Amino acid sequence: MKNFSKNNYYRDLIKLGIPIIIGQLGTIVLGFADTLMIGHHGTEDLAAAGLVNNVFNLVLLFYLGFSYGLIPLVGNLYGRGKHQEIGQKVKNSLLANFLIGLLLMLVMTIVYFNLENMGQPKELLSLIRPYFIVNVISLPFIGLFNGLKQFFDGITHAKVSMWVMIIANLLNILFNGLLIYGYAGFPELGLLGAGIATLGSRVFMGIALLCILLGSRKFAIYKQGLMQGIINRKDMKDLNALGWPIALQLGMETAAFALSCIMVGWIGTTALAAHQIMVTIGQLFCLILSGVATAASIRISVFYGQNNYSAVIENAKDCFRLELIIAMIIAIPVIIFRNQIGGCFTNNTEVQHMVSIVIFTLIAYQFGDGLQYTYANALRGIACVRPMVLYAFIAYFVISLPLGYLLGIHLKFDLVGIWTAFPISLSVAGIQYYLRFKKEMNLKIQ
Repeated sequence: MKNFSKNNYYRDLIKLGIPIIIGQLGTIVLGFADTLMIGHHGTEDLAAAGLVNNVFNLVLLFYLGFSYGLIPLVGNLYGRGKHQEIGQKVKNSLLANFLIGLLLMLVMTIVYFNLENMGQPKELLSLIRPYFIVNVISLPFIGLFNGLKQFFDGITHAKVSMWVMIIANLLNILFNGLLIYGYAGFPELGLLGAGIATLGSRVFMGIALLCILLGSRKFAIYKQGLMQGIINRKDMKDLNALGWPIALQLGMETAAFALSCIMVGWIGTTALAAHQIMVTIGQLFCLILSGVATAASIRISVFYGQNNYSAVIENAKDCFRLELIIAMIIAIPVIIFRNQIGGCFTNNTEVQHMVSIVIFTLIAYQFGDGLQYTYANALRGIACVRPMVLYAFIAYFVISLPLGYLLGIHLKFDLVGIWTAFPISLSVAGIQYYLRFKKEMNLKIQ
């Protein structure tokens, strides 16, 4: 077992967090590359990708959230040196992820057959439908990757999934060029081509991590636990008890953005295209912040298993300070180049102008986003996840969506109004998570 420093939490958070950040950035670079390359193929393609990607962001983050239930279990066992037991947890986690994947495929198939009832521009439906189906097909492979990524991250080998993600993104960019634009004799498929390239990348990611786990001597003890471990009720119960609340918490957060996207579609195609660009840029912030917070969650779960509560508290504090520093560093170039950012995605000057205005709301919510990521992950690390469901419901369904509708649709502030709701709701979520974490730690210390 690697020894975590008890005196330099910043250093250890950064050391563990960087490969997790790169790995998580890889997740959105798949969508980022699609958005960037599709935007130059046509504004309608960009708008169609915006709707589908926002709907699937809800599904993907819900799915990712469920897989996070493995981290505190792995971290606790890893901290106590029980490596073979980890393999059995992974086996049960992969089965649980597969079953959730089948459920999500069913839900998204129902959504597919109701796309025309969602109030979106009719001219986009012919582009949306095939791209939507390809994303549905990719779900089981995402589940395989998620489960194995949490395992590798949980045993502090985050570089494994990082390198797999880097290779997958290079493959995605290559085949995007071939299939979107029809280079090198390939058919010009536009948005569908981007979907096929992303599907291939997701298949690669899941299979690659599985091959590494089964084929590398370094992970032989975990492989042994995986092969000899049994599917059992206790592990499945633990994984579901941790996974579902995290999935619901992340799902409700993402739903605020996904359902807001539907409201944006009521405004028009231009606003929908600008919203997709904004969401793509916002994902750059949130997954960097999420990567640092995930590293904190892993370290907190190890220290919590060792009953080192002072280290748990200090890691959470240092994580939040790092989140603020990172957010400020990223925000500076975004503000400076706000008038040029839209042009990286589309040649439509109206969309570019809209992005340059709405970008200020994105900067405004980084404090709340950093706060909620830090203490949501701290709560995951100590396996206190059930209260987060209520807190997320209050922040995103009671505050964010009604406020976004009021400002954006009713008061007609359009896209700016809808995005103004996000800084408020994220701050409310962060404050609630912080107060709960503080309460739990006070009970442990007393």
